[in-house]
Amino acid sequence: MPAKRWCQYLCAAALAAFTGGDALAADKVRVSVLPFVSSSPLFIAVENGHFAKQGLEVELKFFTAAQPVAVAVTSGDADFGVTATTAGFFNLAGKGTITIVAAQSREEKGWAFNAYVASNKAYGAGLTSLDKLPGHSFGISQVGSSHHYMIGRLAEKRGFAIDKLQITALQSVPNMIAAVKGGQVDATILPAQYANDLQAKGEAKILGWVDQETPWQLGAVFTAPKMITEKRPVVEKFVRAWQAAAAEYDAAFQKRDAKGQRVFGPGSDALIAIIEKHTKAKPEVIKVSLPYIDPQGRLLVRDLYEQVRWYKANKLIDANVEAKNIMDLSFVKGHLDIPK
Repeated sequence: MPAKRWCQYLCAAALAAFTGGDALAADKVRVSVLPFVSSSPLFIAVENGHFAKQGLEVELKFFTAAQPVAVAVTSGDADFGVTATTAGFFNLAGKGTITIVAAQSREEKGWAFNAYVASNKAYGAGLTSLDKLPGHSFGISQVGSSHHYMIGRLAEKRGFAIDKLQITALQSVPNMIAAVKGGQVDATILPAQYANDLQAKGEAKILGWVDQETPWQLGAVFTAPKMITEKRPVVEKFVRAWQAAAAEYDAAFQKRDAKGQRVFGPGSDALIAIIEKHTKAKPEVIKVSLPYIDPQGRLLVRDLYEQVRWYKANKLIDANVEAKNIMDLSFVKGHLDIPK
């Protein structure tokens, strides 16, 4: 072997050993995702080299609603998905086309992420609290979406039938923002990065927060069962990279002081810049919009059973969907609240 080629080989091998990955042949994976703060560990893992360290080369495929994220994995257009669980998600999982392997974000009390938002027009006409929602129009992305679930659970808690609302499916979050801002719907649910921005600009009013009403396991990291069967090491690498980034997120954003206020840790500014790059949200909006993300990627397993119950009760998913069959708990240790 010529001396120059030999040197190149040694340098590549040394890089592979240093990074813990295969610098010569990284596994290429595609990830479907929404440009939301709730997927921050994914963006951190890309930018801070956690995927590269695991020998993964990642391509992000962005969508504007949760259902297409799951469909992309089912169709093979993506290898992994990161998004909120929905009726469509559970129906696909029930057919054996996608499997949950780790947690994304969750609505945890004290960590405001999704807000109930009223249009200025409706607020001015008296829609000033959540108890006054019955009789009003309410925008969601799609029937069976996470927004549908969240307003459904609020209706259960507050003791009114969901059909007391005029549910309007607007197909995407950008459409929901435009509709509540323009007064085409009286209210909606929006991630904090958008809700806080609208309120700060005087374009809508926040009525309350989901974490204070119905905490839940909002999102998941998932893949196709075929990936688990045929490329399990790749799934393991992906989850490890997610966990490393989630731990970074936790250290930077999820510490509290003696008064219970969020304390931004070392490196938080750099992580906010990464999140800004992928979500296009302003740093000041990101700082007040960061959801709770389990630093180990652990799921609130019992809550996924509860979600399946609600969707079945409202005839939004097939009766044969079973929560226990749609997740593989072997990739993350210590999942929370597992039913016996």
